[in-house]
Amino acid sequence: MTGNTRSPTETRMETAPTPQPGRTLRHTRQIECRGYLRDDGLYDIEADMDDISADATELPFVSVPDGGFIHQMRLCMTIGADLVIRRFEARTETGPTPYCAEINAAYRQLEGLRIGGGFRQQARARLGGAKGCTHLTELLGPLATTAMQTIMSVQREQSPWHAKLAGDEPVPRPWILDTCHAYRNDGEAVNVIWPLHRRASD
Repeated sequence: MTGNTRSPTETRMETAPTPQPGRTLRHTRQIECRGYLRDDGLYDIEADMDDISADATELPFVSVPDGGFIHQMRLCMTIGADLVIRRFEARTETGPTPYCAEINAAYRQLEGLRIGGGFRQQARARLGGAKGCTHLTELLGPLATTAMQTIMSVQREQSPWHAKLAGDEPVPRPWILDTCHAYRNDGEAVNVIWPLHRRASD
């Protein structure tokens, strides 16, 4: 036998699935976001966050039953196609203290900001730490991403990407370039949406 030959028993031991330990559900966090195009051309973007306790638990200010809510929080904003926030509302329907909802009105400070580069930093400057709610501020991330996806869904309908490649004129540099690994400047995906022969010469 050569030094690389393995017995059937050794092979079975290597390929056998690793036993998984038992698990007990303790907590569930559910986040759901929705984006709507309004008849007046503006967009309503909503985000819901629920923290659900699997078992009954005692908190300093409230008793939570089996499957009960520790947090139920909502963010709602109205934006334009320019991604500027026209209206912002935060709601705390359930919280672990009677004081959680006191900070909701502070989130109106986001009105007038534009969702894009630097938005989260601006939000944290206004609402970080004791100036806001940890969970509502965390929810701004999914809310902002949903806003972008909602507006892009309308843009795709109005101007499909393949229509932009029709013809022979130079294609502008896509905004999505270098925003992630898949759309990095030297990746294959960029060559599809921005072909080399259609790029404007410097």
